[in-house]
Amino acid sequence: MSESTYRSSRYPFVPYKPPRFSIEEQRAGVQLYLNRMSRRRTVREYSDEPVPYEIIEKAIQAASLAPSGANQQPWSFVVVSDPELKRQIRLAAEEEEKESYEHRMSQEWLDALAPLGTDWHKPHIEEAPHVIVVFAQIYGLETLPDGTQHKYKHYYVQESVGIAVGMLLSALTFAGLATLTHTPNPMGFLGQILQRPANERAFVLIPVGYPAEDAEVPAITKKPLDQVAIHFEKKS
Repeated sequence: MSESTYRSSRYPFVPYKPPRFSIEEQRAGVQLYLNRMSRRRTVREYSDEPVPYEIIEKAIQAASLAPSGANQQPWSFVVVSDPELKRQIRLAAEEEEKESYEHRMSQEWLDALAPLGTDWHKPHIEEAPHVIVVFAQIYGLETLPDGTQHKYKHYYVQESVGIAVGMLLSALTFAGLATLTHTPNPMGFLGQILQRPANERAFVLIPVGYPAEDAEVPAITKKPLDQVAIHFEKKS
């Protein structure tokens, strides 16, 4: 079988019959979700209280159900719980972040960050019991039935991985865990430390755990619904 024939094999189509909820159940379900998500904040101070890996694993399983371009699922979720590895990641991240804050970022960018109180120090990478590094697979590697390996194109990689990360954050929040999205730039050190293959690029680093007892967050607000939702109703 040729590579093109192998890769173009069509999925079988099966009936789709998802559960149907009453309007009351729909309202209750979406309200529960809204209530949980409205309490999510970016946390930079973590407790050392352990989080069972089972919870992290289930959240990743939920994230891996995300839609993706051509169903190629171009992501890998690497969970780092080892203190020594977290230490290596923190030191490398701080080195890049220090360079960014001192030389790479424009003054306008620094001014935008100033109210949030962030800087290049990243102790939360070590403090959180787990760090999830999400990698985007910029192209695919496939082993054919004859044992040969071929490289093939992935489609809508950034969009697909972004959706999966959103679902991951949502699942972790719904489980009552605190998170932070961290994108030190450049992030090549993450692939090196975690020994990822050449087709993967770090997308985001997410510390996960419980907030420290004395954790604080800035009193930010979110845009009201009427500023973000536009509805074209059916004309009567």
